[in-house]
Amino acid sequence: MSKIFGPVVQQGYVVPNAQDAMQHWLARGIGPFFVEQLDNFEATVDGTATKLDLTAAFAYSGDQQIEVIEPRGNAHSIYNDYLKRYPDGGLQHLAVWVDDIDSKLAELEAAGHNYEVKQRYGDGHAYLESVDRPGVMIQLMAHNEAIDELFGIIRAAADTWDGETDPIRRIDWSTGRPVVRAA
Repeated sequence: MSKIFGPVVQQGYVVPNAQDAMQHWLARGIGPFFVEQLDNFEATVDGTATKLDLTAAFAYSGDQQIEVIEPRGNAHSIYNDYLKRYPDGGLQHLAVWVDDIDSKLAELEAAGHNYEVKQRYGDGHAYLESVDRPGVMIQLMAHNEAIDELFGIIRAAADTWDGETDPIRRIDWSTGRPVVRAA
């Protein structure tokens, strides 16, 4: 467990093809995956507002969440930047839970830690790059009811999955709450 951030709860892989990445994990018995297509997703990248198109898929292996992200389109993002450096994809971030992102950022600064916010989604997520030692980013994730509900659904499915039935499922947010549908 990180003495600065707390326990890592997610490994985030940025990949050129989410379907291939999910098959990689499914072949190792990790799943099922829950996929969401995000179109015109509002983000702030290097301080500039933008809209991103991406595919994100989530599964659990025990307490560890596996996320695969496939950026779609050419909008400037940490995901496209990562694939420019590593065209085959790989581990791009480790995620941790925080109660409040701005409070955590202030705490880090006060303690003398030198991190730069590279990408942010409102109050829910912030990706940090170490200025002194760049590499795998840290994603701060703020708890909220909908995300906690979604991750609970995914975790429960992983705990009871038989390794074969419905290995890929779709997340529908049209109601404002996560609803799982067949892929």
